[in-house]
Amino acid sequence: MHIKLVAINGRFTHSSLALFHVRNELEEQCPGVSTEILQLTIRDPYYEVLLHLSRNEPDAIFFSAAVWNSERVQELICDLHTLLPSCLLVVGGPQAEVVGGQCGGEVCTVVRGAVEAVEKQFYDDLLKGTLGPRYGRSFFHMAEKRFFSPYREEDFSSHLRNRNIYYESSRGCPFSCTYCLSSAESGIVHKGLDQVRWELDQIMAHGPTVLRFVDRTFNDIPERALALWQLVLGYESETLFHFEVAPDRFSEEMFALLATIPPGRFQFEIGIQSTHEPTLAAIKRRIDPRVAHETVSRLAALDTIHLHVDLILGLPYETEKSYLQSFADVFAMGSHYIQMGILKLLPDTAISRDADFFAYRACRRPPYTVLANQWLAPECLQRLYWFSECVERFCNNRYFPSLWNYLRRKGENSSAFFCKLLESCHEYRLFHLAVTHEILCTIITASLEGREDRSLILQLLSYDWLRCGYRNLPSCLLAAGCGEERQDLKDRLYQQLPADLSGLYTKKERNRFFRQSVFHQFSEACLQELGFENRGTGCLVFLQERENTLLRLNRALLLPSCSLPGKGM
Repeated sequence: MHIKLVAINGRFTHSSLALFHVRNELEEQCPGVSTEILQLTIRDPYYEVLLHLSRNEPDAIFFSAAVWNSERVQELICDLHTLLPSCLLVVGGPQAEVVGGQCGGEVCTVVRGAVEAVEKQFYDDLLKGTLGPRYGRSFFHMAEKRFFSPYREEDFSSHLRNRNIYYESSRGCPFSCTYCLSSAESGIVHKGLDQVRWELDQIMAHGPTVLRFVDRTFNDIPERALALWQLVLGYESETLFHFEVAPDRFSEEMFALLATIPPGRFQFEIGIQSTHEPTLAAIKRRIDPRVAHETVSRLAALDTIHLHVDLILGLPYETEKSYLQSFADVFAMGSHYIQMGILKLLPDTAISRDADFFAYRACRRPPYTVLANQWLAPECLQRLYWFSECVERFCNNRYFPSLWNYLRRKGENSSAFFCKLLESCHEYRLFHLAVTHEILCTIITASLEGREDRSLILQLLSYDWLRCGYRNLPSCLLAAGCGEERQDLKDRLYQQLPADLSGLYTKKERNRFFRQSVFHQFSEACLQELGFENRGTGCLVFLQERENTLLRLNRALLLPSCSLPGKGM
């Protein structure tokens, strides 16, 4: 019997942990079967995928279905049933029941829960070719709850080559968030540290670029998380480690360790979801917003860990006012990425069962996006959706870090700032354009009219622009008066700076230094805002080399005082 195991991933660099578990169970329970792992993407041409799956007429095809790919999986199952009527079609994953219900029990078999928990009868029926409509049970109902890394040595040079590697050191979640599929099962199982060390030794021997821990709450036991961080940092590698963490489960020992790691080794995904107390109570996500603020702010101050913070639009009791306040609270924490996703009413979640009580209206097809509820009329939710998209375009990159830091330090109403920015986005039809750094900078510049600190912000935009490695300012900043007399500035500096400047150039290197470097003049107020100690106007040199920091921006240094004009633009 030949079985194809199929994952439809979001992009090529992703991989499917589930397929490797399924392969191992099939080969253990059904000696003699041959398996073939196929990792495709949602962007692959549909007809070519269909031909690829049906080639050589496999005896069975297994699919993993998630919310975002379930419609593609459903289409493939229905068309494969027509093309290969004798082929057994099996679907597992969080969306398996929905896909199975749409396709019909006579077309495909649904397997629920973890593959380790599937009953022996399934494998007997598979070998006989007499699969029933449904199998499976919860992993947490098993007498012996053990699970292992499913990877084999040969996987790293084939199925996992040039892909992110996913690893679970625990299974289950300590929370019971009403919107999450994890809440359907209660319980959590942790692997022993010796087992984790042995499994990571195998993985890290292959030097993965990205290793994603898929533990739902990696730091639910702070002491264990600390030990695992110490373990992964012991490997000599440049691997980026990704963890989903809760903001209220950090110890001082954890902060002390995190303060020692080099930039770009850790990435944290932190689910805040809301800072509105009634909302947090309704979704059973009782995290103190003040603790979350302190944790994320302390992590952000390290400037070595990429921080990805989540908010959800459309949760119960969240009004327009409270949602904007939730955003302002999260923005003030200083994370590098704010994902403001809209709520999905996933089947089998508690919130979907209470949909009528909360007056939810949602799309009937995956991903079941919310359209309105008791607190947000359709037009209000749409307005907040575009607000969230505005934040996505402007914040979730490395383009404007000095501007965002300035807004935080001065206590600006960040929600009001982005609401005004959204108006400019609509005027420029941003959401219909290919987004570039220059168009974003243009829109920010246009939104500054009437601000007393407009001149300062324009200088911050210029600083951020040049730190991104550009040699010339964009037209929007030039039109606003930034960057005047650039060649004159370089000529004057060439005449006034010494023949040998320690730390920058020697007499022999002087001409090359001036050819390669970019110079820009800033006001005293701007330099102080940027952390440069200077009395009066000063000049920064932007070097063509990156800092060893998280954002990898170009180095900028304050030049010795020269006789320059007083204008700081």
